[in-house]
Amino acid sequence: MTTAISVTDLTKVYGERSALSHATFEVPLGTVCGFVGPNGSGKTTTIRMLLGLIQPTGGTGTVLGESIAHPERYLPRVGAMIEGPAFYPALSGAENLKVLASLGGFPQERVGLLLEQVGLGDRGGSKYKTYSLGMKQRLGIAAALLPNPKLLVLDEPTNGLDPSGIQEVRNLIKDLASDGTSVFVSSHLLSELEMIAESLVMLREGKVLFAGRTKDLLAAQTATLIARPEFSVDLNTLAEIATKHGHTAIVEDGAVHISGEADWGAAFNRLAFNAGVTLAALQVTQPTLEETFFEMTGE
Repeated sequence: MTTAISVTDLTKVYGERSALSHATFEVPLGTVCGFVGPNGSGKTTTIRMLLGLIQPTGGTGTVLGESIAHPERYLPRVGAMIEGPAFYPALSGAENLKVLASLGGFPQERVGLLLEQVGLGDRGGSKYKTYSLGMKQRLGIAAALLPNPKLLVLDEPTNGLDPSGIQEVRNLIKDLASDGTSVFVSSHLLSELEMIAESLVMLREGKVLFAGRTKDLLAAQTATLIARPEFSVDLNTLAEIATKHGHTAIVEDGAVHISGEADWGAAFNRLAFNAGVTLAALQVTQPTLEETFFEMTGE
Protein backbone atom coordinates (compact mmCIF):
# COMPACT_ATOMS: atom_id res chain seq x y z
CA MET A 1 0.00 0.00 0.00
CA THR A 2 1.60 3.27 -1.13
CA THR A 3 -1.38 5.61 -0.85
CA ALA A 4 -3.42 6.82 2.09
CA ILE A 5 -6.24 7.86 -0.25
CA SER A 6 -6.81 6.96 -3.90
CA VAL A 7 -9.93 7.91 -5.84
CA THR A 8 -10.86 7.35 -9.49
CA ASP A 9 -13.74 9.12 -11.26
CA LEU A 10 -15.37 9.88 -7.89
CA THR A 11 -18.67 11.67 -8.53
CA LYS A 12 -21.51 13.02 -6.39
CA VAL A 13 -24.64 14.43 -8.01
CA TYR A 14 -27.47 16.17 -6.13
CA GLY A 15 -30.45 16.45 -8.49
CA GLU A 16 -29.16 18.46 -11.46
CA ARG A 17 -26.00 19.66 -9.72
CA SER A 18 -22.64 17.87 -9.67
CA ALA A 19 -21.01 18.58 -6.30
CA LEU A 20 -18.03 16.47 -7.45
CA SER A 21 -17.41 15.36 -11.02
CA HIS A 22 -15.07 12.50 -12.00
CA ALA A 23 -12.39 13.33 -9.42
CA THR A 24 -9.19 11.30 -9.67
CA PHE A 25 -6.29 11.85 -7.24
CA GLU A 26 -3.95 10.13 -4.79
CA VAL A 27 -2.63 11.08 -1.36
CA PRO A 28 0.75 9.45 -0.61
CA LEU A 29 1.23 7.69 2.74
CA GLY A 30 3.02 9.50 5.56
CA THR A 31 2.78 12.98 4.04
CA VAL A 32 0.76 16.17 4.39
CA CYS A 33 -1.58 16.71 1.44
CA GLY A 34 -3.37 20.04 1.09
CA PHE A 35 -6.93 20.10 -0.22
CA VAL A 36 -7.84 23.48 -1.69
CA GLY A 37 -10.63 25.11 -3.65
CA PRO A 38 -13.07 28.02 -3.44
CA ASN A 39 -16.16 27.63 -1.25
CA GLY A 40 -18.64 25.32 -2.96
CA SER A 41 -15.94 23.57 -5.01
CA GLY A 42 -16.73 20.13 -3.55
CA LYS A 43 -14.15 19.78 -0.75
CA THR A 44 -16.59 18.97 2.05
CA THR A 45 -18.55 16.59 -0.22
CA THR A 46 -15.31 14.72 -1.01
CA ILE A 47 -14.33 14.49 2.65
CA ARG A 48 -17.80 13.21 3.60
CA MET A 49 -17.58 10.47 0.95
CA LEU A 50 -14.12 9.42 2.17
CA LEU A 51 -15.45 9.20 5.74
CA GLY A 52 -18.46 7.11 4.68
CA LEU A 53 -20.95 9.81 5.67
CA ILE A 54 -22.46 10.02 2.17
CA GLN A 55 -22.53 7.59 -0.77
CA PRO A 56 -20.87 8.49 -4.08
CA THR A 57 -23.05 8.59 -7.22
CA GLY A 58 -20.22 7.06 -9.25
CA GLY A 59 -16.52 6.19 -9.26
CA THR A 60 -14.37 4.26 -6.82
CA GLY A 61 -11.90 4.97 -4.08
CA THR A 62 -9.76 3.41 -1.40
CA VAL A 63 -8.71 4.67 2.01
CA LEU A 64 -5.73 2.89 3.62
CA GLY A 65 -6.09 0.16 0.98
CA GLU A 66 -9.79 -0.57 1.66
CA SER A 67 -12.69 0.32 -0.64
CA ILE A 68 -14.81 3.33 0.33
CA ALA A 69 -17.80 1.02 -0.21
CA HIS A 70 -16.81 -0.54 3.17
CA PRO A 71 -15.89 2.37 5.45
CA GLU A 72 -16.17 0.11 8.52
CA ARG A 73 -12.95 -1.60 7.37
CA TYR A 74 -10.79 1.53 7.53
CA LEU A 75 -12.57 4.05 9.78
CA PRO A 76 -11.05 2.58 12.97
CA ARG A 77 -7.65 3.73 11.58
CA VAL A 78 -8.85 7.20 10.52
CA GLY A 79 -9.10 10.30 12.70
CA ALA A 80 -11.15 13.28 11.56
CA MET A 81 -12.01 16.80 12.61
CA ILE A 82 -14.67 18.39 10.42
CA GLU A 83 -16.73 21.51 11.03
CA GLY A 84 -15.12 22.41 14.33
CA PRO A 85 -14.86 20.21 17.43
CA ALA A 86 -17.82 19.84 19.84
CA PHE A 87 -17.01 19.50 23.56
CA TYR A 88 -18.70 19.96 26.94
CA PRO A 89 -17.94 23.55 28.07
CA ALA A 90 -18.04 22.77 31.81
CA LEU A 91 -15.67 19.76 31.60
CA SER A 92 -11.90 20.09 31.45
CA GLY A 93 -9.95 19.24 28.31
CA ALA A 94 -8.80 15.97 29.87
CA GLU A 95 -12.33 15.04 31.04
CA ASN A 96 -13.70 15.71 27.54
CA LEU A 97 -11.10 13.41 25.99
CA LYS A 98 -11.80 10.71 28.62
CA VAL A 99 -15.52 10.80 27.72
CA LEU A 100 -14.64 10.35 24.04
CA ALA A 101 -12.15 7.58 24.86
CA SER A 102 -14.85 5.70 26.81
CA LEU A 103 -17.35 6.09 23.96
CA GLY A 104 -14.83 4.94 21.37
CA GLY A 105 -13.34 2.15 23.46
CA PHE A 106 -9.86 3.73 23.43
CA PRO A 107 -7.38 3.36 26.33
CA GLN A 108 -7.77 6.16 28.92
CA GLU A 109 -3.98 6.43 29.28
CA ARG A 110 -3.81 7.91 25.78
CA VAL A 111 -5.47 11.09 27.08
CA GLY A 112 -2.43 12.39 28.99
CA LEU A 113 -0.07 11.54 26.12
CA LEU A 114 -2.28 13.30 23.56
CA LEU A 115 -2.64 16.43 25.67
CA GLU A 116 1.17 16.61 25.81
CA GLN A 117 1.43 15.95 22.08
CA VAL A 118 -0.86 18.85 21.16
CA GLY A 119 0.78 21.19 23.67
CA LEU A 120 -2.03 21.20 26.24
CA GLY A 121 -0.24 19.20 28.93
CA ASP A 122 -0.35 22.06 31.44
CA ARG A 123 -3.97 23.04 30.62
CA GLY A 124 -5.63 19.61 30.55
CA GLY A 125 -7.26 20.32 33.92
CA SER A 126 -8.76 23.66 32.83
CA LYS A 127 -12.40 23.87 31.78
CA TYR A 128 -12.99 23.80 28.04
CA LYS A 129 -14.90 27.10 28.19
CA THR A 130 -11.71 28.88 29.36
CA TYR A 131 -9.73 27.73 26.30
CA SER A 132 -8.63 30.09 23.54
CA LEU A 133 -9.72 29.26 19.98
CA GLY A 134 -6.26 27.82 19.22
CA MET A 135 -6.44 25.56 22.29
CA LYS A 136 -9.93 24.39 21.28
CA GLN A 137 -8.66 23.47 17.79
CA ARG A 138 -5.70 21.59 19.29
CA LEU A 139 -8.03 19.70 21.65
CA GLY A 140 -10.11 18.83 18.57
CA ILE A 141 -7.01 17.41 16.89
CA ALA A 142 -6.20 15.47 20.09
CA ALA A 143 -9.70 13.95 19.95
CA ALA A 144 -9.13 12.98 16.29
CA LEU A 145 -5.88 11.29 17.37
CA LEU A 146 -7.55 9.07 20.00
CA PRO A 147 -7.75 6.03 17.65
CA ASN A 148 -3.98 6.42 16.94
CA PRO A 149 -4.91 6.87 13.25
CA LYS A 150 -2.80 6.15 10.18
CA LEU A 151 -4.76 8.89 8.38
CA LEU A 152 -5.88 12.20 9.85
CA VAL A 153 -8.49 14.26 7.96
CA LEU A 154 -8.71 17.92 9.01
CA ASP A 155 -11.27 20.33 7.57
CA GLU A 156 -10.10 23.96 7.96
CA PRO A 157 -8.17 23.35 11.21
CA THR A 158 -6.88 26.94 11.34
CA ASN A 159 -10.25 28.64 10.75
CA GLY A 160 -10.54 31.81 12.83
CA LEU A 161 -7.15 31.44 14.52
CA ASP A 162 -4.70 34.28 15.14
CA PRO A 163 -1.15 33.99 13.71
CA SER A 164 0.27 32.25 16.81
CA GLY A 165 -2.63 29.76 16.86
CA ILE A 166 -2.08 29.05 13.16
CA GLN A 167 1.62 28.43 13.80
CA GLU A 168 0.83 26.02 16.67
CA VAL A 169 -1.49 23.97 14.45
CA ARG A 170 1.01 24.08 11.56
CA ASN A 171 3.82 22.76 13.77
CA LEU A 172 1.56 20.04 15.14
CA ILE A 173 0.62 18.86 11.62
CA LYS A 174 4.32 18.81 10.60
CA ASP A 175 5.21 16.73 13.69
CA LEU A 176 2.41 14.23 13.00
CA ALA A 177 3.56 13.71 9.41
CA SER A 178 7.17 13.25 10.49
CA ASP A 179 5.94 10.52 12.87
CA GLY A 180 4.38 8.71 9.87
CA THR A 181 0.75 9.88 10.05
CA SER A 182 -0.81 10.81 6.70
CA VAL A 183 -2.59 14.17 6.98
CA PHE A 184 -5.25 15.30 4.49
CA VAL A 185 -5.95 18.93 5.33
CA SER A 186 -8.40 21.29 3.64
CA SER A 187 -7.62 24.96 4.06
CA HIS A 188 -8.10 28.30 2.34
CA LEU A 189 -4.87 29.62 3.95
CA LEU A 190 -2.66 28.80 0.99
CA SER A 191 0.46 30.44 2.42
CA GLU A 192 0.19 27.93 5.28
CA LEU A 193 -0.22 24.92 2.99
CA GLU A 194 2.76 26.07 0.93
CA MET A 195 4.88 25.61 4.08
CA ILE A 196 3.66 22.17 5.12
CA ALA A 197 1.95 20.34 2.22
CA GLU A 198 4.18 18.12 0.08
CA SER A 199 1.30 17.47 -2.28
CA LEU A 200 -1.92 19.23 -3.25
CA VAL A 201 -5.34 18.45 -4.62
CA MET A 202 -6.96 21.55 -6.13
CA LEU A 203 -10.70 21.65 -6.87
CA ARG A 204 -12.85 24.08 -8.77
CA GLU A 205 -16.60 23.66 -9.31
CA GLY A 206 -16.39 19.96 -8.49
CA LYS A 207 -13.49 19.20 -10.83
CA VAL A 208 -9.85 18.44 -10.01
CA LEU A 209 -7.65 21.18 -11.50
CA PHE A 210 -4.39 19.79 -10.15
CA ALA A 211 -3.26 16.79 -8.12
CA GLY A 212 0.43 16.24 -7.45
CA ARG A 213 3.49 17.60 -5.70
CA THR A 214 3.34 21.23 -4.54
CA LYS A 215 6.82 21.97 -5.87
CA ASP A 216 5.90 20.65 -9.33
CA LEU A 217 2.89 22.96 -9.47
CA LEU A 218 4.95 25.99 -8.45
CA ALA A 219 7.87 25.12 -10.76
CA ALA A 220 5.49 24.98 -13.74
CA GLN A 221 4.43 28.60 -13.22
CA THR A 222 6.03 31.46 -15.15
CA ALA A 223 8.58 33.46 -13.17
CA THR A 224 9.00 37.24 -13.33
CA LEU A 225 12.45 38.77 -13.88
CA ILE A 226 12.67 42.30 -12.49
CA ALA A 227 15.56 44.20 -14.10
CA ARG A 228 16.57 47.64 -12.84
CA PRO A 229 19.09 49.44 -15.07
CA GLU A 230 21.75 51.74 -13.65
CA PHE A 231 20.35 54.57 -15.79
CA SER A 232 16.59 54.89 -16.32
CA VAL A 233 17.17 56.05 -19.89
CA ASP A 234 17.95 52.37 -20.68
CA LEU A 235 14.53 51.03 -19.58
CA ASN A 236 13.07 50.88 -23.06
CA THR A 237 16.20 49.21 -24.46
CA LEU A 238 15.82 46.42 -21.85
CA ALA A 239 12.11 46.01 -22.68
CA GLU A 240 12.97 45.76 -26.39
CA ILE A 241 15.64 43.08 -25.73
CA ALA A 242 13.10 40.99 -23.78
CA THR A 243 10.37 41.41 -26.42
CA LYS A 244 12.78 40.56 -29.23
CA HIS A 245 13.55 37.25 -27.48
CA GLY A 246 9.87 36.30 -27.13
CA HIS A 247 9.15 37.55 -23.61
CA THR A 248 6.45 39.92 -22.40
CA ALA A 249 7.93 43.04 -20.79
CA ILE A 250 6.29 45.88 -18.84
CA VAL A 251 8.07 49.02 -17.63
CA GLU A 252 6.92 50.19 -14.19
CA ASP A 253 8.49 51.85 -11.10
CA GLY A 254 11.89 52.29 -12.73
CA ALA A 255 12.27 48.62 -13.63
CA VAL A 256 11.37 46.21 -16.43
CA HIS A 257 9.13 43.26 -15.42
CA ILE A 258 9.70 40.33 -17.76
CA SER A 259 7.70 37.08 -17.85
CA GLY A 260 9.87 34.04 -18.50
CA GLU A 261 11.77 31.09 -17.10
CA ALA A 262 13.81 31.81 -13.98
CA ASP A 263 17.00 30.54 -15.64
CA TRP A 264 16.77 33.08 -18.50
CA GLY A 265 18.18 35.72 -16.13
CA ALA A 266 21.84 35.02 -16.99
CA ALA A 267 21.22 35.19 -20.74
CA PHE A 268 19.25 38.42 -20.33
CA ASN A 269 22.04 39.95 -18.25
CA ARG A 270 24.54 39.10 -21.00
CA LEU A 271 22.25 40.54 -23.74
CA ALA A 272 21.86 43.76 -21.74
CA PHE A 273 25.62 44.03 -21.25
CA ASN A 274 26.23 43.48 -24.98
CA ALA A 275 23.77 46.30 -25.71
CA GLY A 276 25.82 48.59 -23.44
CA VAL A 277 23.32 48.52 -20.54
CA THR A 278 24.53 47.98 -16.97
CA LEU A 279 22.02 46.42 -14.56
CA ALA A 280 21.84 47.78 -11.02
CA ALA A 281 19.67 44.83 -9.96
CA LEU A 282 18.18 41.65 -11.42
CA GLN A 283 15.70 39.75 -9.33
CA VAL A 284 13.69 36.59 -10.03
CA THR A 285 10.29 36.11 -8.34
CA GLN A 286 8.25 32.91 -8.52
CA PRO A 287 4.48 33.12 -8.02
CA THR A 288 3.28 31.99 -4.59
CA LEU A 289 0.79 29.18 -4.17
CA GLU A 290 -1.88 31.82 -3.55
CA GLU A 291 -1.16 33.63 -6.84
CA THR A 292 -1.03 30.32 -8.71
CA PHE A 293 -4.33 29.23 -7.18
CA PHE A 294 -6.11 32.47 -8.07
CA GLU A 295 -4.80 32.27 -11.63
CA MET A 296 -5.96 28.65 -12.01
CA THR A 297 -9.36 29.07 -10.38
CA GLY A 298 -10.08 32.51 -11.86
CA GLU A 299 -10.99 33.76 -8.41
